[in-house]
Amino acid sequence: MKYLFNSFIILILLSSCQNKDSVDLIIHGGTIYTVDSTNSKVESVALRDGLIYQTGDFNKIISLRDQNTEMIDLNGKTMIPGFIEGHAHIMGTGYNQKNIDLLNTSSYDEIIEIVKNKANEINEGEWIIGRGWHQDKWTDSPEKLIRGFPTHDKLSEAVPNHPVYLRHASGHASLANSKAMELFNINKNSSDPNGGEIFKDVSGNPTGVLNETAMGLISPPENTFEDHLLALKMANDHAVENGITTFHDAGSDFKDIRAYKELAKNGKLDLRLIIMLNGNNDSLLNHYYKKGPEIGLYDNHLTVRSIKLYADGALGSRGAWLIEDYHDAEGEHGHIVTPVETLKRVTKEGYENGFQVCTHAIGDMANREVLNIYDEHLKEGNDNRFRIEHAQHIDLKDIPRFKELGVIAAIQGIHMSSDRPWAIDRLGKQRIVDSAYPWQKLYQSGALIINGTDAPVEPINPLPSFYASVSRKTLNKTPEGGYEPGEKMSRELALRTYTINGAFAAFEEDIKGSIEVGKLADLTILDKDILTIKEDDILDTKVEMTIIGGKVVYSRN
Repeated sequence: MKYLFNSFIILILLSSCQNKDSVDLIIHGGTIYTVDSTNSKVESVALRDGLIYQTGDFNKIISLRDQNTEMIDLNGKTMIPGFIEGHAHIMGTGYNQKNIDLLNTSSYDEIIEIVKNKANEINEGEWIIGRGWHQDKWTDSPEKLIRGFPTHDKLSEAVPNHPVYLRHASGHASLANSKAMELFNINKNSSDPNGGEIFKDVSGNPTGVLNETAMGLISPPENTFEDHLLALKMANDHAVENGITTFHDAGSDFKDIRAYKELAKNGKLDLRLIIMLNGNNDSLLNHYYKKGPEIGLYDNHLTVRSIKLYADGALGSRGAWLIEDYHDAEGEHGHIVTPVETLKRVTKEGYENGFQVCTHAIGDMANREVLNIYDEHLKEGNDNRFRIEHAQHIDLKDIPRFKELGVIAAIQGIHMSSDRPWAIDRLGKQRIVDSAYPWQKLYQSGALIINGTDAPVEPINPLPSFYASVSRKTLNKTPEGGYEPGEKMSRELALRTYTINGAFAAFEEDIKGSIEVGKLADLTILDKDILTIKEDDILDTKVEMTIIGGKVVYSRN
């Protein structure tokens, strides 16, 4: 009996020894880009406890397998570190799924038809909310345009009994029908707010277009917390379907953060969220100044350590703040949407309280002013990692200052693709060529670039943005050779902007962004090798699988 007991103990010990180096999952059989410092490739990756346990030759990795180890054979497909969405809006993405999505509309008539159909589905008097229209992308323009924008007349005639509020794709303008304007007393006597404008016709009547801060003159009913949770879950699912593992959210308030924590606490948040606090909400900022940053909550699914500010508006609505006049609107320079003194104060407070500051700046004047403000706090060699969001049009004199001050350029490749065909009208040829979407100039000067989509301004899929970054073409694959081809990114650089650089921008390069031992097992599997296939084939590439923390959260099959 003693012999049997001792044998049993030995067997347990042997089993323990055999399993101590076993792993949960082995991935092999395809091309695996690590995006490490040498851009190396490996044959196989082993995962354990949600982390990268080992990488290398398959014959070496397979020795870690036991009866509990799962296997994923890539069958020739490609694996990369999980896509990091560098700048987008998580709640806006969710509500775009929940409300009317107008991103793919090609005419005003199409939009009106969508709104009419929605009106037929709901009770009279209920609000109709949508987002995504962009007049410069319409293939069929309405007869009546004022300052290049549609008027509410046709919309109001089609849907007279529902207040309608449709945000521009940029998020910097909106179109309201007569019912919505009536509810908020917007008429010919209404004055423009600071940093915004009510567009009016020659008779002084509102056209329905509200630009920049004027959008706030209309306040549709506030969403409930349950609405928030639903929108967040929809955004989460949509993001992981597109291979995204980390999402930098560009501006959240108390209710948003409460929803993030609720979903994360209940284990329903797959994404890792990097949250920027709404810099216009002083009570929110003061709360977090006292509390301090929240880093790596819920097993690294939620971090709050940044502040989002707005210097100017968007180029499409002529809200971007320019040094020189708009090429197509003499005397117009755009808008500073937040007073300079406020930008200075919040930047100083953020710096003193240990928060990263991220400021929206599209026009060259806005970029210059933000760099000037940052310069008061940042010196060469700092590690504060302040960011400029969009960094779309930068005067040549200001480009080297990104490196000098350690400022990160958070660009969106897809914006060039969508906007460049009409942006030349706003800026003129010389400014377009010299200083718009100057990715190579930034890179060659030593600046760190991260990438994203600005969803729901653009669809959240990283692959079209990757394509735009390397081709400088529209999604219709034009023009041949791309716009300003000297500013193209290499494919290796474009991949880094969507992975390790995004991790660095969130102070997380030690735990994610590359496939290296000890890092989080956040991985994206693609059906094609986006670093070697024909350029135009990038647009046909599909996400096969998304893995977060070693767990498969999405599979196409």
